[in-house]
Amino acid sequence: MIDLYTFATPNGHKVSIVLEEVGLPYTVHVVDISSGDQHREEYLAINPNGKIPAIVDHDTGLTIFESGAILIYLAEKTGKLLPSEPAARYTALQWLMWQMGGVGPMFGQLNHFKRFADEHVPYAIDRYFRESIRLYRVLNRQLSRNLYVAGREYTIADVAVFPWVQIHAFQGINLEDFPAVEVWFERLKARPAVQRGMQVPAA
Repeated sequence: MIDLYTFATPNGHKVSIVLEEVGLPYTVHVVDISSGDQHREEYLAINPNGKIPAIVDHDTGLTIFESGAILIYLAEKTGKLLPSEPAARYTALQWLMWQMGGVGPMFGQLNHFKRFADEHVPYAIDRYFRESIRLYRVLNRQLSRNLYVAGREYTIADVAVFPWVQIHAFQGINLEDFPAVEVWFERLKARPAVQRGMQVPAA
């Protein structure tokens, strides 16, 4: 059994989708980041960085934080969603790192300055919007040549990117401007495991 500590954010949804895809049983523990639960000592004992998500795997006794590390761990534990052949494996891992280092931080900052910042900062909004558009173009180019983000196979790279694209309307992004991304997005949105994972934690 796996304990999943999460909240309804793109990074949280990455892990719940993978857990649904690989079929591992898990128990959800809601960490309400809007109320500061992530800063409580009992949670900091699990994730000293005070962010979600995190997991505790009672089969192995391992505690893992950082969504990318969790996705790799779950893929390796189950032998699913990450190819074993070296070239395909590292292609998936490099696109996962692209999401971790680019899509997540840039889309996240855009969301913050467009929707949550106390002060309207045009420079910040423009900066993060332009970089988000650039990243969408990179993704669209990749998906115009491939069925999935890392090639012909559905992997954790797709799962990592999907929840961030799912909030495209909040970012002011029209997916019709990125037709290959739109086709890919609709394909993933139709997957039952993706649908279940996106509902974790339940409202």
